[in-house]
Amino acid sequence: MLNDWVVMPTCLPLVLRRCHACASERFRTSGKFRVNAHHKLLDAWLLALCTGCGKTAKLTVLERMDVRSVRPELLDRLHANDPFLAAELLQDPVLRRRQRVALDWSGAWRLDTGGPNHPDREVTDVSVRFAARIPVRATRLIAEGCGLPRAEVERLVAEGKLVSAVRLSGSLSGDFTFTLRR
Repeated sequence: MLNDWVVMPTCLPLVLRRCHACASERFRTSGKFRVNAHHKLLDAWLLALCTGCGKTAKLTVLERMDVRSVRPELLDRLHANDPFLAAELLQDPVLRRRQRVALDWSGAWRLDTGGPNHPDREVTDVSVRFAARIPVRATRLIAEGCGLPRAEVERLVAEGKLVSAVRLSGSLSGDFTFTLRR
């Protein structure tokens, strides 16, 4: 029987970027946007507050875009401060690269195993699905889901009792499956 696990975000991740005021490196986003119009041109920013001093940083979403070229539903979501839009934009690798920011997902996700956390069967097949692109160490995820220490999971991988089509020694952010033999 195949168990389905889901890695879900619980809140928006921290934005890693240096603050110009206090040299802190973490910003918290609340999902608020600022939209500014210059005649027929629009600018839009996702606002983030420094966790050290509270200074606001702006992550550029739109820059000098013609009003007619912006989809009306996007503009409505920006004006409504849609938190789901903020999550989508933070997931966009182009926006992160352009703004020179990274994301810190620690404490911003949870694992839903859909039942008991400790599978007791001899052979357990598990399908892990990511609701968002959250980079998590595979051994940490499996350890949390199975109720095992991470060292035990690493030992099971080394012994060949925990197998997967993907490499389990690093971080993953995409769906995968694994089989655990006890």
